[in-house]
Amino acid sequence: MADYSATYATATQDQTRALFSHVMLLVAATTGFFALGVYAGRDLSTGWSIAWFLAGFGCLIAMNFTRRSSGSASVILLMGVGLFLGLGLGPMVAYYSSASPKVVWQAAGATALFMLGFGAYGYATRRDLSAIGRVSFFALVALIVFGIILIFVRIPAGDLIYSVLGLVVFAGLTLYDFQRLRRSKGMASAPLIAASIFLDALNVFLFFLRIFSGGRD
Repeated sequence: MADYSATYATATQDQTRALFSHVMLLVAATTGFFALGVYAGRDLSTGWSIAWFLAGFGCLIAMNFTRRSSGSASVILLMGVGLFLGLGLGPMVAYYSSASPKVVWQAAGATALFMLGFGAYGYATRRDLSAIGRVSFFALVALIVFGIILIFVRIPAGDLIYSVLGLVVFAGLTLYDFQRLRRSKGMASAPLIAASIFLDALNVFLFFLRIFSGGRD
């Protein structure tokens, strides 16, 4: 009985490590496609940027229908998410790069440290973070509403407040997503978890970009 338990625990740990490696590989590949999209879309018009941005979210929605039926289709759609969002955000990142390349590198470095710190804690902790995940989701909805308000109402230091609140929200989501990664068992869940972690990192990068740039548009 003891031998069986030890064997089962070892097999479970091996599955967890394999899933972690697979998800991180998918996140890295998606980030690479995003970078390619940013470079290719640096001169796109506003209309095309919006179209590609919507295409990226279309791929994200489609992944919810392919996750059980076709793992390869989910992976292809995940790469599409990275590429299309990169195309959509290309002009904005190009603007920041031309105005102050240092800001982009600072944002990228801060994002890496942010994801490493919160991701490591979320993956390692034994505390159940489900409540943090739920609160962070509703906080994200409130943040979106706040962002819409900022478009029409000028609030002193509103952009900075919005960015800092965004980092707090995505700290919670990052914690939850990495714990979800540790608790998941099947490889079929890998593309969707990778998409969540990629979107966490992307939003964190954008918030840091706004902060380090002084909130200029």
